[in-house]
Amino acid sequence: MIFSPKSIGYYCIADIRDAVTLIRHAKMAERAGFSAIWISDHFHPWFNTKAYESQAWVWMASAMSEVKSIPFGTFVTTPLFRYHPGIAAQAFATMEAIYGRRVIMGIGTGEAMNELPLGYTWPSVKERRERLIEAVDLIRALWTKDFVNFQGTYYQLNSANLYMRANVPIFIAAFGPKMGKVVGALGDGLITSVRPMDYFKKTLFPAIEEGAKSVGRSIDDIEKVLEIDVSFADSYEEAISSARCWKAGLLPELFKNPIADPRTIESMGLQRVTDQALAEAYVISTNPDDHIAKIEEAFNTNFDHICLFSTSPDEEKTIEMYAKKILPYFKSSGNK
Repeated sequence: MIFSPKSIGYYCIADIRDAVTLIRHAKMAERAGFSAIWISDHFHPWFNTKAYESQAWVWMASAMSEVKSIPFGTFVTTPLFRYHPGIAAQAFATMEAIYGRRVIMGIGTGEAMNELPLGYTWPSVKERRERLIEAVDLIRALWTKDFVNFQGTYYQLNSANLYMRANVPIFIAAFGPKMGKVVGALGDGLITSVRPMDYFKKTLFPAIEEGAKSVGRSIDDIEKVLEIDVSFADSYEEAISSARCWKAGLLPELFKNPIADPRTIESMGLQRVTDQALAEAYVISTNPDDHIAKIEEAFNTNFDHICLFSTSPDEEKTIEMYAKKILPYFKSSGNK
């Protein structure tokens, strides 16, 4: 297992901060006591106003040379279209060769905003799920075998050889039971985001268990990572104002339909998602105890690791608050 019980990692969000600032925040997070660094992997951001975007693998490799004590992972890479799975295999094997067992390949079926701008079509959820299954098989074959021939439905290899071995953990994003079964059968870990905790207990985790049993494993063999979204500030209005740019992320159709322009995505979110809905999905708070309560609920639901997604107006103040109030609380409770 990569993560100790009740561990909390820090999400570097390339949509809202430039690459240099993200490295500074990653260094602060390491000093604060966060147990991992995660990086978003997008081509387009989720909105247009005051947005940024960096190439995730370049950033990750650069940041790992400065943040040396904790693992890094993508949240998440889509090795299906703009990244051929063979190129993804080579990139992560290279990072592991340099940085050792600190590299996590977090993968998922993606969003149209990252693929359509580069000329790809946007297939059904079913096809993307099939592509991901095939991609995982291809990636692991390249990491473990010489001169691989692979003839899949979507990808082919013709005597392809990486000239290096790798054993990078693959964490797979899942939100529904069909992908949950894939995680159980193929994943070293699960990546997901906040839903009602009963949903995990009654729907997603049973699907993961079913997939795990199909290959002789248990759900306990799979590390479970939950993204928790927060905005912390001195006033509630400051906190929610800083989170409004993410409203479109609450619209399910943006994960299914061919919508790629950040201007359109931003407008849809602002017009269709209320502040109340945002506050129900995020921890919008001036009180550290609200953060503790949400994280504790997740650990009590059998998640192993929390990925803190903070869109706070003063991010450095939020990291410092976590260093003083949140991380010591869970390190103490994790050792009981």
